[in-house]
Amino acid sequence: MVRIKNTQIGLRQYNSIFKLNQKLNIAISSYRSAPFGGGQGIFIYELSKALQSLGHNVDIISGPPYPNLESKINLIRSPGLNLFSTFVFKERLAIFFNKKNKSLDDWYEFISALFGGFPEIKTFGNRLNQLLQNLPYDILIDNQSLSFGVLQLQKKIPIIEIVHHPITKDYEYDIQFSKGIIQKISKWRWFSFLKMQKKVAPLLKVISTPSTNSKNDIVKDFNVSKKKIAVIPNGIDHIKFSPKKDINRNPGQLITTASADVPQKGLDFTLKAIYLLKKDFPKIRLIIIGAPRSGGHTERLIQKLNLEANIVYKTNLTKEEIAIEYAYSNIAIVSSLYEGFGFPVGEAMACSIPLIATNVASIPEITSNFAELIPQKDPKSIEQAIRKIFLNPSKYQIRADAGRMHIIENFDWQKIAKQYESLIYQTIEKF
Repeated sequence: MVRIKNTQIGLRQYNSIFKLNQKLNIAISSYRSAPFGGGQGIFIYELSKALQSLGHNVDIISGPPYPNLESKINLIRSPGLNLFSTFVFKERLAIFFNKKNKSLDDWYEFISALFGGFPEIKTFGNRLNQLLQNLPYDILIDNQSLSFGVLQLQKKIPIIEIVHHPITKDYEYDIQFSKGIIQKISKWRWFSFLKMQKKVAPLLKVISTPSTNSKNDIVKDFNVSKKKIAVIPNGIDHIKFSPKKDINRNPGQLITTASADVPQKGLDFTLKAIYLLKKDFPKIRLIIIGAPRSGGHTERLIQKLNLEANIVYKTNLTKEEIAIEYAYSNIAIVSSLYEGFGFPVGEAMACSIPLIATNVASIPEITSNFAELIPQKDPKSIEQAIRKIFLNPSKYQIRADAGRMHIIENFDWQKIAKQYESLIYQTIEKF
């Protein structure tokens, strides 16, 4: 492990140490890292694997749900109360009272969650600060907590804060699609951690974000200096996400990825497009990679549009299983209203499937000219794009094949890891 103090070592000596010994001890922290739902678990898995392949020692410090990791990467669990494993009050109460030696963070977590807040980010940061007091690392890469605990750690260890996009965007769309004052108050309470993040973000020394669009939004919404923000795109696993030449596409089958009832993903507009197409294509079918929320908004909309026979949810799939679903499908649709970096966009392109995606936020940065870009919130545009591809599949398949090469050339994890490595060395030097 390389330990450097600016008062004891000059820059030339510092550089010579790194030439002789490139191996670092790197901690990557993530307040939650679900391996299937959302992109955080995917990001943690890929980044740790890529940095390890460059010869570094990598530990993951995560709250639940925990990520899947490569066998040689160590997982340090920071469990907290994990209250969001259930929304049943009696079960949450049992979790809290069964916890021995309760800390102030445990009490805060329980009371905040009881009143509709999301306290995990703050309490994870506090626990992380305590945990790293006696664990020697050369650098900490924190995955989007922007917590007071991370700010405290910044005094003791070099830190790179990953901000995929400012969560102000999630809040904006959740408020926009809320119905009634009660829902709006509920969303305001849930996103109360944004007050902390807005205080912490300007004080962080180094931030990395995966797109220029996200950089601009961080500057605007979090009041961060542009000089502190590096743009390093996420990579795409184009080995596992690849075409399956031995699989024939099912007639009329489409595919999308969407978290249950998250307005930002724009699933409503894809469902309405399917409704418009059903008359001419009665056997049209949409595969949704994600978990439905029982009795939720999306389920009610599917029933209202009479699409129960046309919609299939598939959850907890491995990369290989998702790639197979892409191979069976004719078109991938990403109807998001916002993406800091859309993994489903890159994964679909890596699988050489014709892609329809909204022309918003970071999506054009990923797709370049290799997707059918459409306006957001526009079911008619989705419908028309699907019809075009159905009528001339060979034309759009040629573009999809070129799109896969675009992903391989620009979003390979080994190339991305070297960009992170360079930023790591710069961050240690500045510290």
